[in-house]
Amino acid sequence: MEAFIVLIKLLCAHLCSDFIFQTDAINTGKRKSGSKGLGYQMLHSMIHAIVAYLFVADWSCWLIPVVILVSHFFIDMIKCKLHKDSLTIFLADQLAHIIVIGLLWFFLYGKDVELSCMLCSFSANVWLIGLAYILMLKPSSILLSLFLDKWTPASPNTQSLPNAGQWIGYIERILILTFVLIGSMEGVGFLLAAKSIFRFGQLNKAKEIRTTEYVLIGTLASFTIAILTGIAVSHLI
Repeated sequence: MEAFIVLIKLLCAHLCSDFIFQTDAINTGKRKSGSKGLGYQMLHSMIHAIVAYLFVADWSCWLIPVVILVSHFFIDMIKCKLHKDSLTIFLADQLAHIIVIGLLWFFLYGKDVELSCMLCSFSANVWLIGLAYILMLKPSSILLSLFLDKWTPASPNTQSLPNAGQWIGYIERILILTFVLIGSMEGVGFLLAAKSIFRFGQLNKAKEIRTTEYVLIGTLASFTIAILTGIAVSHLI
């Protein structure tokens, strides 16, 4: 088994467990005090351990689910005790999990492996691209939400469709990543122009300047994340 593929699988398992398999009920329950909150934290950590074990599929290595379970439980417990959502805490939490995953991978698989040998595997490329697409979904959405939090309008538009902005972000980042990976940068320009027509056409009044700037910052930040991810993946594969 290629060592680099294992690392990508562990990262994919983390993203899936933290952002796709973690329901709103689990996310809310983790923050409760007492045994109920600890129970939700344990459930969430068990999901991480099981998904990592299944993704890696090295059935004899029980150290993977054990380390993921224990480390994720304690990192999340510390995060929940802070009782605060911010960009700094979000990034610190994700960094702590990634450091644990990196150390676990290095200890089990990466000691005697050269990077030049790892990157030549087709299977590794597939997992790497899959990881990039996962990043374009809820991880990027949460990162952007925390980044834009200080500029979020006090009274949001109640006439918009439920979660429409979130899904627009998902689709645009997936399209941008795809355009970058296939080397069609003109597609990114077309997408930005099309969104400008539909999104900014109604925001050209002076009284809407704050909303216009908010939307513009969010759009450019979303495009930046997708483009940089696509460029990074293109160079790695």
